[in-house]
Amino acid sequence: MYAVGDLILYGRTGVCRVEEIDEDAPRNAEEARQYYRLRPLYQNCSIRVPVANGKIFSRPIVSRGEAESLIRRMPELEAEPYYNRNLNQLREHYRQHLEGGRCEDLVRLTKSLYRKKREAEASRRKFGSVDERFMKEAEDLLFGELAAALGIERGAVEGYISGFLNGTAENAVDNSALSQ
Repeated sequence: MYAVGDLILYGRTGVCRVEEIDEDAPRNAEEARQYYRLRPLYQNCSIRVPVANGKIFSRPIVSRGEAESLIRRMPELEAEPYYNRNLNQLREHYRQHLEGGRCEDLVRLTKSLYRKKREAEASRRKFGSVDERFMKEAEDLLFGELAAALGIERGAVEGYISGFLNGTAENAVDNSALSQ
């Protein structure tokens, strides 16, 4: 069970702070259910979910050390672009990476989509709208969690990654960090 103040990754919503744990007024003792009130860090809303929610994945966010270790390993993480003309199968492939809740999966998905976009641009083809949507979602989830773990603004994550990998103290924003 999470505690008030904990930062968690909640499904495809992203990083949320546990603001409150409350309980429904039960009709009888067996019906009493506890709920988390979650506040997404990068959205202006509140979510109320059962503590015993088995439908949507949640976990504590990675620590600063885990985030830095992941960034250090980014160039080594393999990421081949995935091609499929069947849009349902393409969406399902991307959904599996997003819903697993693992940072490594998000890195691989983001890297593969950056590579697919570069290949499309190099051959003067259009980058698909499904690819574009999932690239944005994967990047938002990944960068949101890294920002929270590192204690930096969400918009500074790309530059942080570039600087960390290049060994510079102050980082210039550069999309190429994930696509190395």
